[in-house]
Amino acid sequence: MNEAQLQELVESISITHFNKKFLHKASFNNRLRTTGGRYLLRTSNIEINPKYLAEGLEEVVGIIKHELCHYHLHIEGRGYKHGDPEFKELLAKVKAPRFCKPLQTAARTKKTIEYQCSSCLLLYKRYKRMNINKYVCGKCGGKIKLIS
Repeated sequence: MNEAQLQELVESISITHFNKKFLHKASFNNRLRTTGGRYLLRTSNIEINPKYLAEGLEEVVGIIKHELCHYHLHIEGRGYKHGDPEFKELLAKVKAPRFCKPLQTAARTKKTIEYQCSSCLLLYKRYKRMNINKYVCGKCGGKIKLIS
């Protein structure tokens, strides 16, 4: 999907679900990391995270509906923020998600490092490396060795 197709999609969703025209620009923003999209107050433009295209068009449509709720309420001078009752009502009316789902591709598993006491065999799991020459086992005082 390119930017022209995104613009057409946003305009069609705006007319079908809100019965109002979208008169500004919709674009992709590769720098978005923690959000599916955003509505820019100063320019009234909408930016969409292109990584959500891999999750499916259904997820992107949900993000567009959410951002259009911000857009139309802000243009009308009504409560457009997440906590405003008008915003929550409009989200429910158009069946837009309040939050987007986390990206499956961005789901990171934390790497654990395992250490073991050489005398009592107590296992230590850590997320950060530790200096095995500086620390000893808290249970028996034995020497700690790196397993993985």
